[in-house]
Amino acid sequence: MQLVTIFRAFNPIDAQLVRSRLDAANFHPTVSHELSALSMDGYALAAGGILVQVPDEEAANATEFLHSSEELQA
Repeated sequence: MQLVTIFRAFNPIDAQLVRSRLDAANFHPTVSHELSALSMDGYALAAGGILVQVPDEEAANATEFLHSSEELQA
């Protein structure tokens, strides 16, 4: 199973919020680089962010879900 990054955050709260929304919609998200970002100042920015990832077969639907829910909030 290959993981695909569908969202990047620069703080753990944003990453966990997106992970939670995806999880509630029956996707299988994971969060990467979160602990490193918490342990070293500036690491999240230097490493390209905290990554929210899903299996490659869910990536297109999960990305569409995130974009559609952003439009509803606006």
